[in-house]
Amino acid sequence: MKKRGNDFGITLIGLFKLLKGLTLVIVAIGLLRLLHRDVEATVSHWVEMMRMDPDNHYIHGALVRVFRVTPKQLKALSAGTFLYAGLFLTEGMGLLARKHWAEYLTVVSTALFIPLEVYEIWHRFTWVRVAILIINVLTVWYLAARLRRR
Repeated sequence: MKKRGNDFGITLIGLFKLLKGLTLVIVAIGLLRLLHRDVEATVSHWVEMMRMDPDNHYIHGALVRVFRVTPKQLKALSAGTFLYAGLFLTEGMGLLARKHWAEYLTVVSTALFIPLEVYEIWHRFTWVRVAILIINVLTVWYLAARLRRR
């Protein structure tokens, strides 16, 4: 068996997965905190604090969608966000610990989202979505090539 040594690619992917997982934990907690508050007032306050223009087409559209969210939807969204955070944190910790199963888990879970990302780009093109797709394709390619070499 090969020595696992320092592998910059695995470390980078692991850290990126940890960052995504921690970000999602923060988002999920934020969603839960909105449960017993006036969502409209809270979101409007944050828009004002960040000096965003509520009349901006994109901001206005986002606000309209946020204001329609029900407490049940907030709970479901928070639960889903916690699940994704758990997956990303598991992948990240496993990759940083150089666990073989984490490479397989990351390849499968990342590859499963590629068709959805292509669909999203097809229906609403943004450069951010293209960048995310490229990062995910490179991640799958790198880990699959690494697994194949074993």
